[in-house]
Amino acid sequence: MRRLAAVDTASLPTDGGPNYNRLIFAQSPYLLQHAENPVDWYPWCNEAFAKAKKEDKPIFLSIGYATCHWCHVMEHESFEDNDVAKVLNDKFVCIKVDREERPDIDDQYMTVAQLITGGGGWPLNILMTADKVPFFAATYIPKTAKMQMPGIIELLDQIDDFWKNNRDAVLENCSQVKQGLEKAVEPHAGTLDDEAVMAKAFQVLVAAYDNEWAGFGETPKFPLPHYLSFLIRFWKKSRAVNALWMSEDTLKMIRRGGIFDQVGFGIHRYAVDKKWLVPHFEKMLYDQAMIVHAYLDAFQATGDAQYRTAAEEILAFVLNEMRSPEGGFYSAWDADTDGVEGEYYTWTQHEIQAALGEEAAGLVCRLFGISEQGNFEGRNILNLPVPTQEFSEKEGIHHETLLKNIEGWRTSLETVRKERRKPLRDEKILSAWNGLMISSLAKGFAVTGDKRYREAAESALHFVTTQLRNTDGRLLRSWYRGKASIPAFLEDYAFLGWGLIQLYEATLERDYLDAAHTNAKDMLKLFNDKETYGLFDTGSDTENLLVRKKGGHDGVVPSGNAAAAMNLIKLAKITDNSRFLDEGKGILRSFMGSITENPITGLHFLSALDYLNCPETEITFSGRFDSVEARKMLHSVHKRFLPGLVLRVLEGNAITMPKGKTAETVVQICASGACRLPVADVQELERLLDEIA
Repeated sequence: MRRLAAVDTASLPTDGGPNYNRLIFAQSPYLLQHAENPVDWYPWCNEAFAKAKKEDKPIFLSIGYATCHWCHVMEHESFEDNDVAKVLNDKFVCIKVDREERPDIDDQYMTVAQLITGGGGWPLNILMTADKVPFFAATYIPKTAKMQMPGIIELLDQIDDFWKNNRDAVLENCSQVKQGLEKAVEPHAGTLDDEAVMAKAFQVLVAAYDNEWAGFGETPKFPLPHYLSFLIRFWKKSRAVNALWMSEDTLKMIRRGGIFDQVGFGIHRYAVDKKWLVPHFEKMLYDQAMIVHAYLDAFQATGDAQYRTAAEEILAFVLNEMRSPEGGFYSAWDADTDGVEGEYYTWTQHEIQAALGEEAAGLVCRLFGISEQGNFEGRNILNLPVPTQEFSEKEGIHHETLLKNIEGWRTSLETVRKERRKPLRDEKILSAWNGLMISSLAKGFAVTGDKRYREAAESALHFVTTQLRNTDGRLLRSWYRGKASIPAFLEDYAFLGWGLIQLYEATLERDYLDAAHTNAKDMLKLFNDKETYGLFDTGSDTENLLVRKKGGHDGVVPSGNAAAAMNLIKLAKITDNSRFLDEGKGILRSFMGSITENPITGLHFLSALDYLNCPETEITFSGRFDSVEARKMLHSVHKRFLPGLVLRVLEGNAITMPKGKTAETVVQICASGACRLPVADVQELERLLDEIA
């Protein structure tokens, strides 16, 4: 990647010349990975569509991302193959898209794939007309026929024949696909009553819950942190204890599983088995950010320190391995090392013995489930088959001693592992994912008081503010090696707004609240529907695809509309901004019909709806906010799970103490229809917080 990024492109012809294709000029690490393919790739551009129209050829669109395992497999098998490239170049116009740079393209054609095939994934391969209307979709296509799948050359020849000799059928298929797409992306409005739909969502989660191994659904099994945060919120609302233990048990199993990197920390993208043992070894920035929120929610709700510790471990990984020198956060780590999935993360029993010595290695192998035969392709994925407390009792070791030893062993193994060849790190920096990371770091600071998290959040925000803006202030999507590009999407604005609000709540700094207010206004200007409510995924100043979509489906992260609704409602309550309240409620109302039909697709919407409707806990700070006592009082607020928290700041000594007392910092709580007397010390504040919990 460094070699390709360093190529002097100014000396190359526009088609890349004999050694490259047009992707050598791209900013995306994923596109650069394909710059030496013999396929005559184009980036997504007008030139490619004009060529297809002029030569009457269909478009072969391939969508993936830099750390995608099956994208690598298909590239090595097919896109690096001269015979495959000849068919593609002769009969199609070929376009490569990085889904992380262009989520709008990916989302639209992934919806098409789901309509046509009933499933999706990456690489996503689409055949479409020069007018961008698709008629065929597939994910991974093997080079030669296998697993009841035709080989790519055979498939391409069939499609070429169909294109040339059955054009009417192709166009009819295009018409049907476009109609289906328009219908699929249209949200259905509903009411803002939350009781029935939240209860329905809870019952769906109960039905999907794996009572043996925790988590939801069959394989592959994703962490789905926003499911867990919703369950904690539902427990607080309903006191349904099984909502809390489902969330807790899932978080515990994830921490013990192979999906959690037991040596270097951080979580992998998903597990391919029900037991959380065998991960797909990618590490994505957004997964780290979202799971930190869930672990901290669990800590706030229960006071159990193991959840705070897990959050701190994940944040340690992010700060050590995903932070750029400029302050922003990189996108992902690959699953593969030199084409071998998981090579960097797995161990043999002999490697453990060499790193730790015979005596310690025996205990470590029992603790982490390491065997001579291995649990993954002859090697071992470290996991904790039983909780450490149970293991310490079985082995006759004091639990605190075991935990101390584990940290020493882990550090030794990490030192050895760092000598290995590392997987590719995608060093693209995305506004949306950095917004999520800023929010989790700010929450980490609020809950733990660790100043490193605040400093990292502020540094990342400074990076986004200074490096991911164009000259007129428009937020941009992606930054790579000193260059920012692509107008930002709704999720970029919404997730950045989430980070700004979380920073305000963690610090009480008015500048962050003002920035969140400005961000929200810009977001509404660029993405709102002038005829009704709900926000478009793409800005009014950017390219339109087949349809301009209002996305409302939570995936592994919340939808941009769900995050925007929560932001607007929070800002409205904090600042008494009626417009933001109307807009936030309008977004919710626009999607509630669809969510009521299938509530599991909109759990972050339901969290926003609950925040709108739940009893408010108004906590107002007045006086000095930079004193030690003020920080302690703010920290005491954030140690608790307060789903209706509205945190306000009044300048000066706006709140007076009773009986003529004076104090540098005064805090007043209003909850359950009554305002308590102001307090000025941590003990009194915690007593009041315990009363309203």
